[in-house]
Amino acid sequence: ESLHSCTALLGISAGSLLLAVHFYSSPRAAPLIPSTALGVLLLILAALLAYAGIRRSPRNGSLLPSLCLTVSVFWCGYGVTFILAGHGVLGDAGDLRDAVVPGLATFTLALLLVAVVGLLCREPLLAVVSAATSLASAHDVAARHSSALGSSAVACNYLVVCLVGGYFALGRILYFLTKGKIALPGTDLAKRKAREQSQATGGTMNPFAATGLILNMLSAGVFGCRLLGITSKLFMGQVPWLWAAGIYQIGICILSYRAMDVLMATAFGFTSILKFAGGYCLLSPAWQPEEPSLPTPFLVVFSILFAVLALFLALQSPLDGLYLLVYVASCIALACHPRGFFGGGPQGVAVAIFGASALATLIHLYNGKASAKIPTGKGAVKALLARSSSLKLREGSDLHAPYLGYSKYGDAEVLAFACSVLASFALTSTGDPQAPLATVVIPWVVVAGGILKLLGGSVAFARGKTLESSAFILYAVMWIIWGLTRYSGLSGTTRSFHAAVGIVAFLLFNGFIVFCTLFLNVTWFFYSLTFMLVALSFFLDAIHALPAGYDTAATLIFGLVSFYCFLSALSSSTFEGPCLPMGGPIVQLGGVRAATTKCLHLPARKASSVKRIADILRSGGTCGIPTDTVYVLVAACNRPDAVEKAHRSKRQAQDRPMSLWISSLKQLEPAKHLFTPLLWDFMEAAWPSPISLVVPRGEWVDFLGMKDSAKYVGTPQSVAIRIPDCSVTTHLIDLVGPIVVTSANPTGEADTTHHNQVYAKLGDKVDAVLCDGPSPENIASTVVDCTKIDSGNVGFFRVGIIPKSQVLQILEQVQKK
Repeated sequence: ESLHSCTALLGISAGSLLLAVHFYSSPRAAPLIPSTALGVLLLILAALLAYAGIRRSPRNGSLLPSLCLTVSVFWCGYGVTFILAGHGVLGDAGDLRDAVVPGLATFTLALLLVAVVGLLCREPLLAVVSAATSLASAHDVAARHSSALGSSAVACNYLVVCLVGGYFALGRILYFLTKGKIALPGTDLAKRKAREQSQATGGTMNPFAATGLILNMLSAGVFGCRLLGITSKLFMGQVPWLWAAGIYQIGICILSYRAMDVLMATAFGFTSILKFAGGYCLLSPAWQPEEPSLPTPFLVVFSILFAVLALFLALQSPLDGLYLLVYVASCIALACHPRGFFGGGPQGVAVAIFGASALATLIHLYNGKASAKIPTGKGAVKALLARSSSLKLREGSDLHAPYLGYSKYGDAEVLAFACSVLASFALTSTGDPQAPLATVVIPWVVVAGGILKLLGGSVAFARGKTLESSAFILYAVMWIIWGLTRYSGLSGTTRSFHAAVGIVAFLLFNGFIVFCTLFLNVTWFFYSLTFMLVALSFFLDAIHALPAGYDTAATLIFGLVSFYCFLSALSSSTFEGPCLPMGGPIVQLGGVRAATTKCLHLPARKASSVKRIADILRSGGTCGIPTDTVYVLVAACNRPDAVEKAHRSKRQAQDRPMSLWISSLKQLEPAKHLFTPLLWDFMEAAWPSPISLVVPRGEWVDFLGMKDSAKYVGTPQSVAIRIPDCSVTTHLIDLVGPIVVTSANPTGEADTTHHNQVYAKLGDKVDAVLCDGPSPENIASTVVDCTKIDSGNVGFFRVGIIPKSQVLQILEQVQKK
């Protein structure tokens, strides 16, 4: 954490030094740093700051991630503008002013908000850095409108930032060299971390939401500045700000999924589409004379999606729900105005978005840091819904629990289904498909239907939804290829045989997905089946056999089905009961899906999960757990009903009896006198390890409290016992006591080496699975016959991960002892 903090502030200092040198030398004929070189260096530092802002832990409520990401996007857009200026793309000083002023004006206010919150919440270093950078941006704007002001003030403010960053770096170096004896004021992260952790208990759930709101300010500032007369025109020089905001917005969308904030992540995904579309509109006049038009049906649908999302988001945070309504107004304004982003109405709404985003940014920054919160209405909505018996909000640790195992991401199906709606309705826009650059269909189809759907597929895969992720990724590839070829004119006026063959391949792949969705649920079946109609329209178009109106009808049907899927996913992620059910599988298949309402899945990395598994075992449940080898099925020794249940669910064969596991030999100390000295010493030398020892059955079994469950363990003559070399497993045994163990697979099948396999094989027969991903080893333990060890010999029932030679070497050492 200290390394990331140092990297962040030193990166800000380095970029500020570059800009200070640039502005100090700007009155000269030849600047000390060429514009292109300065732009490239700023882009490198922007990437470094983005990394530092993401990697530094945001859980303690610090403002540093927000500052790093804000400055990063600032320098990204600024750097690209410098590169364009260095290559002569921006003609005169007026063009350069119109290109950079919207971004500078936006970050002047955004960094000032960060500085105010930093000052209120006792982070003086970050407050000074933010305030100095904000003043530098303000002076830069003033200097570009009046050359009499000069650029010295800009250079001085950036120099202040550089000195503050150098002071912080010096403080950290002294702290490390003196081993904490010398700590300059404001550089002792240990004290600051303790203070931040004490304040973070009621902090905002999504620490990256403020940065996403700042990006909304940036895109709105580009169009708002034109309406207010701050800039004289909209042109391609402002595209770097819009597309930088769009790219970073997708990153914030991913980070919001990491923060388990599904609704805000979806909102940021929506707004990123508008940023890319706005940039495309400003860029298109570079190769065509007329201004691009917007597909009106698409924008009407987009406003509906924003309105529905705002309604559900208001249940989580009324402030954020009200904020999204300005985007509903923006989409309606774009749909009503033929000039789209170039019209005065949409630009007026952009000014409203700028103001609303600034207010929401201030509230999110302050609530994420301060102990006293600005009320957002969340408590009132929660109290109101608590009176309703039918509508109960999802809450608790399992709010975004994946179906299989543990995932670092929230569910992205809401965004993926919404992208299907957007892409399908974008294809219904009228116009000549052979003159595609007159419209902005490409951003809606390629960005919404392609890039963001790829994001949804990747997140679905991370959550264990293999079929759903395969479908999303396949459809994303289809939208990207078809949008670029047909709607960008790459395919020309003719269609080829090769295009038809490629579409046939997509049809075959989708046919397999349609078949698999028979075992998933009804909604997914119709979703994949109606996409087959869209792909079929692509095929008919490629072979010049497309009936009139078929493509519009197919996309409308697919869009309506996708809209239902969007509503269903949204309601299921918000409420406990599915208000819009997706239906059960058309063809019932045993195994995984049979366990959806019964079998818990808990991440092994959490101590609370191990405690919960222990509670289940103590209450008579059976669980699948990871070990030092493969996954096993366990039950508590002192619960005969649980042991019998495990025996029955496993369909245990008589030649493969259940074994006994303990956490240490201290659990057998009371019965030590019942073991021979050689056997006891051998157990002491062999454990903990993946070696199971089959020992003679005796009265020692009663000391473990097995009672009536003893008949299910081992054979009448012997019992296999082991201490596993796995901290999670031994900690669980410490909590529960000795456990009865068998492999987590039906008799005769291969061992399970991943928690997903435990679900697939025994998901409907166990109470919970402790998920730890793939097993550290794919080989089971070695089973050693110690019933005749006093004669000096041991046998082997199974040679697993530990070879015979190693076991015999241990025995030899014990015998010498």
